[in-house]
Amino acid sequence: MAIVADLFPLHQRGRAMGFMQMGFGASQVLGIPISLYIANHWGWQSPFFMIVGLASIIWLMVVLKLRPVTRHLELKTEKTAIKHLWHTIRQRHYRIGFLTTALLSLGGFMMMPWGSAFAVNNLRVSYEQLPVLFMASGIAALIIMPLVGKLSDKIDKVKIFTVAAIWMMVIVVIYTNLAPVHIAVVMILNILMMIGIMSRIVPAMALVSALPKMQDRGAFMSINSSLQQIAGGVAAGVGGLIVVQKTKTSPLQHYDTLGYLILVIIVANIIQVYRVGKLIKAQKHMDKL
Repeated sequence: MAIVADLFPLHQRGRAMGFMQMGFGASQVLGIPISLYIANHWGWQSPFFMIVGLASIIWLMVVLKLRPVTRHLELKTEKTAIKHLWHTIRQRHYRIGFLTTALLSLGGFMMMPWGSAFAVNNLRVSYEQLPVLFMASGIAALIIMPLVGKLSDKIDKVKIFTVAAIWMMVIVVIYTNLAPVHIAVVMILNILMMIGIMSRIVPAMALVSALPKMQDRGAFMSINSSLQQIAGGVAAGVGGLIVVQKTKTSPLQHYDTLGYLILVIIVANIIQVYRVGKLIKAQKHMDKL
């Protein structure tokens, strides 16, 4: 993320982020269905061995093929790594970006851990249909990411985020209150939800990456990524306190409550993205002066 922010100016960053975030869609298309398939045939440990193999190949590709990005090193700093990290956290406008990312993750990750259980136990999707459901959502993400990226470079990123957030709010309410329906309906709603989730991520991350100065970008993106993971864990924990299941095969209860909580988080996220947009406009104005 820091490399993309270093190499691409803000007016091209949406497109770059869109293509990079296609990796998330690819993981949906390839990761989850393949993992489910090989876990069913060779045991639950096999997907983890697959991850080790793929990560080793990617590590070699990075070492051998990725060119060094060193422009930011020309901007000298006297701070140690720890002091630099603390300096980054202390910046008020950086903290607004961190909160934006945390809310973005909370809104997305709160539903994900229970997605499979809800589809199987509440919507009566079979285990054989589950990989197909994930694959359809993943293909939709692969298609929508670069399109949203290009769009966010042509239209105001805050507006793109707001439209996508409202879209997601509508789909979340419908989906979390859904009763057993045909698999085609479940698939369409999952695709529409994935479009909403992905269309929020691209403009939001492009905006947040514009906040830090070049010499702070590595530290900023590291903290940002850490908060993203922490927020995902908090979201799963909060979801676990709300969602109840009496037995392994009984329907999930209070999933709709989770949906309404996500609505509140998304509204807060829209406000934060608007604040980030204002900060970036102010920074541009100061740079011109």
